[in-house]
Amino acid sequence: MTTVLVLAKEPVPGRVKTRLSPPYSLSQAAALAEAALMDSLAVVARVPAERRVLVLDGEPGRWLPAGFDVVAQCAGPLDVRLAAAFAGCAGPAVLIGMDTPQLTPALLAPVLGDDAWPACDAWFGPAEDGGFWALGLAVPEPALLSGVPMSRPDTGALQRARLLDAGLRVRELATLRDVDTAEDALAVAAQAPHTRFAGLLARMAPAGGEPA
Repeated sequence: MTTVLVLAKEPVPGRVKTRLSPPYSLSQAAALAEAALMDSLAVVARVPAERRVLVLDGEPGRWLPAGFDVVAQCAGPLDVRLAAAFAGCAGPAVLIGMDTPQLTPALLAPVLGDDAWPACDAWFGPAEDGGFWALGLAVPEPALLSGVPMSRPDTGALQRARLLDAGLRVRELATLRDVDTAEDALAVAAQAPHTRFAGLLARMAPAGGEPA
């Protein structure tokens, strides 16, 4: 079975989802980040996995469900932190972030099924902004991520090219939209109205304004 890794930051105001402010305050942005993280962790808690690991920058809180191991993120740029997360795995692993509260067990099912790995070396989940929301590796080799430029419109293309250049057989997951901006938040909430994230956003007025 596959290890599921969730890369996340402790939802502290001023440290997470700062691009939501404005129109939302930093405290509101942190609350939305916490809701998105809780949605993601709830899904991971429901899927079949060898191990569930929260790779965390910060300290765990009441938002963390049972059944997760918690390991600290290493220092360094994002590619280094991603590589280190995979380095802690001994077998097949898939990594997701905290930016896709619309995640469902069905979206992760292809990489966690019995037939996920026999004819595949890597699973790639593209994001609409040009990055990626999920990456699965049959053999978690950190060098497959180290040095890939992150947080760019071509990050996904570059990461996928790294996998292919290594001779890996790559299959794709569905394309999802990350929540980075207020526009993203509204679009994702509309797509997944029954999530904690959507419920909180619906009750939340931007700082100094009316409900979005």
